[in-house]
Amino acid sequence: MSIESIIQQGENQYVEFKQSFNEDVIETLCAFANTKGGTVYIGVTNNGKISGVAIGKETVQQWLNEIKSKTEPFLIAGAEVFKCDSKQIVALSIASYPIKPISVKGRCYKRVENSNHLLSISEVVNIHLQSLNTSWDAYQDPNHSENDISLEKILSAMEIIRNNGISVGNNPMLFLQKYNLVRNGKITNAAYLLFKKVDTYETAIELGRFQNEIVIKDTARTKDDLISQVEQVLEFVKKHINKELIFKGEPRTTERWQYPLEALREIVVNMIVHRDYRATADSIVKIFNNKIEFYNPGTLPPEITIEDLWNNNYRSNPRNKVIADFFKDMKLIEKVGTGVKRILDYFKEDNLPLPEIRTISGGIMITVFAADIENIIENLAIDQKIDQKIDQKIDQKIDQKIDQKIDVIDEQIIGLMIDNQYISMSEISSIIKRSMTPTKLRITRLKELNIIERIGHDKGGYWKIMEK
Repeated sequence: MSIESIIQQGENQYVEFKQSFNEDVIETLCAFANTKGGTVYIGVTNNGKISGVAIGKETVQQWLNEIKSKTEPFLIAGAEVFKCDSKQIVALSIASYPIKPISVKGRCYKRVENSNHLLSISEVVNIHLQSLNTSWDAYQDPNHSENDISLEKILSAMEIIRNNGISVGNNPMLFLQKYNLVRNGKITNAAYLLFKKVDTYETAIELGRFQNEIVIKDTARTKDDLISQVEQVLEFVKKHINKELIFKGEPRTTERWQYPLEALREIVVNMIVHRDYRATADSIVKIFNNKIEFYNPGTLPPEITIEDLWNNNYRSNPRNKVIADFFKDMKLIEKVGTGVKRILDYFKEDNLPLPEIRTISGGIMITVFAADIENIIENLAIDQKIDQKIDQKIDQKIDQKIDQKIDVIDEQIIGLMIDNQYISMSEISSIIKRSMTPTKLRITRLKELNIIERIGHDKGGYWKIMEK
């Protein structure tokens, strides 16, 4: 890509413009090194206008020396000089640094979209552990011992994993060692969170059912072990969302929830696995009439953006690697790194609005939305108007022969009844891809034409074909 094209596209996660070389340039290179790398173009204004920069024989080398002396570990940037509109532009580039974080005068930065953000202490620790391919939950717990974890919970987890076809033996201590839950004879942070005997604040999740933004109808709080919390949170959510029963001919019925339960489970599991358990804030679940908010302490890794999550364009790097690995063998996680895509797919399949993902107050907020009732009502009104027009046209031909009174859709309905005399109106509506109102009107008309007859009540009755 030409330099002109790059400048025309503007600043982004990998590109920054500066009119001159200064400490801001070094901070940006530091931020690039702590994420996915990038380039600073010197001699370009923020709005993409080429201003040019004056450089001497040793100027660029002096800049590179200054970058090296003011960063730790020191950065060695690449430099290239371009001419554009008879003006000089210097491109200083840096790749993602393997051992993070890089600091400038003791401060560490990360690149988020087109700006630099100062890393918090917890983010500095996380990015360092991730670059070493380890995580906080893998370290020894300095505050708890084997006496603080439940043997019964360990044996229960062993049984679940064994039933999933994974060999774990019968020795609990060897089991803990296999999953890095014990190091040098001491339990790790992960072991305590997964199997703790008593409820403690470290895992607190606040649950609430809200009538509006300030009125609370029901609350609960779980401080249990991580494995137990999955079902505890889901049960509270299911208690406060709507469910409809769909009759498919007695005695068969199916349930349809206000939100896809598979997606909600995926969100809850991701909350528990990826939470920053060193943060003082609690996880929070707020249930409203038409939405649910899931808040979790802990931001995304510097190299992953919200856009990356939406596009499934990232490599999974769990904050808590040991817990994530354990949940995977318990089949609580299907496949690490695909959760967001599956959540979006579930909502698409149910024709629901896509969830919203955003960073807020040092954490991640996922908001899921129920069906838009106003749109449903509007579509129903449209269907009724369409059906009235259809019915008017059919009425005009009411005196014709039977085979001329019915159209292809009517024939399809009759055929469905012949194939399954217990078929429900909702099933017919779904198959012929019409809403319930026009479907009911068509069936009523077929009754009036003495083509079909309903024997028995709506529930438990059946269709009788009078004429074919």
